[in-house]
Amino acid sequence: MSASKYTLQCNAHQCRVKLSGFAWVTACSHVFCDQHGSETFSRTPSVCPACSNMLSGKLDVLRTELAPSEQYKAMVLIGLQPETVLEISHNALVFWTYQVNQERLLMEYNLSRAGGQVLQMEKFMIQQNQSRELELNALRAEIASLKKGLEEYKQKYNEVLERLNERNRQYQKLQGLLDSLRMHTLGIGEKDPTPHTFTTGLVKQHSPHSPSFLRPEGDRFFSLGPDNSQSFFQFNTPTRDRTHSFMKKN
Repeated sequence: MSASKYTLQCNAHQCRVKLSGFAWVTACSHVFCDQHGSETFSRTPSVCPACSNMLSGKLDVLRTELAPSEQYKAMVLIGLQPETVLEISHNALVFWTYQVNQERLLMEYNLSRAGGQVLQMEKFMIQQNQSRELELNALRAEIASLKKGLEEYKQKYNEVLERLNERNRQYQKLQGLLDSLRMHTLGIGEKDPTPHTFTTGLVKQHSPHSPSFLRPEGDRFFSLGPDNSQSFFQFNTPTRDRTHSFMKKN
């Protein structure tokens, strides 16, 4: 990383903001933003928030302008010995080198930490994939079992359907036979419509006043009406000629 393109950042872990304007620098080569430096170094004795070193000296902590004016840069080192100028420049370069190295180390630390997190995530993802694969295999086995059961049910359904169709055919056949027997019976009845009855000599009464058998009003099994009582007991004997004898005399 080129030093001309590098921008100092606040060394406070909770801040890490890019510095501009005024900043606080320490003898231990740390730098802080104006806000955190004012809060931290306003107390005595001061302690560096980055490395916890005691900053008890008068010049151990300085508030400096990061972008000084041209007049300041022209006058700040005038009159100093070349050795002093070189020493000051060396110390300034050491500070910058330290800051760049610290930033590089911090970036490497963050990178390694991120790499560890990535490895953990990869391990976690592998475990999750294995678990999902096991679940998927179990689901596939269950689906295969269900398909097998479905095929068995389809086979049983086809068998039952075939038996049902066979029963329906038998039923239709029996129904046809029954219909033919009924037609045959009706044909015989039409040829001989007179029923064969036995005459008993009793006259069936169609009058609404005629009694019926086992009538609940009387004590008799049956009774005859007044018009038919005489005719029921009257015998029609043939008339004989009283002048002739029953037997012929020789």
